[in-house]
Amino acid sequence: MYAIIKTGGKQYKVAANDVIKVEKIAAQAGETVTLDQVLMVAGDGAPKVGAPLVAGASVSAEVLEQAKGDKVIVFKKKRRHNYRRKNGHRQNLTVLRITGINA
Repeated sequence: MYAIIKTGGKQYKVAANDVIKVEKIAAQAGETVTLDQVLMVAGDGAPKVGAPLVAGASVSAEVLEQAKGDKVIVFKKKRRHNYRRKNGHRQNLTVLRITGINA
């Protein structure tokens, strides 16, 4: 059984015991969070597709850790004007383990 969920403006295909990295969620390591924006549930029989969300469906997950993503270098330059700016960015992420899908 799998589900397609939406969190942080992105969509993820998840199944039980999957480990995913999502945009930061305000929760401590070890806590359980419920993701209720479920777009589709499939696996047992015909898939349930929401319009836009599946009514009554939710996905429960355990927070493993709060982490930071890889560094992205932002470099701006305007030629012939001696304009150069170098900046770095590391996105805050939450690592989740999917514990169950409730259809």
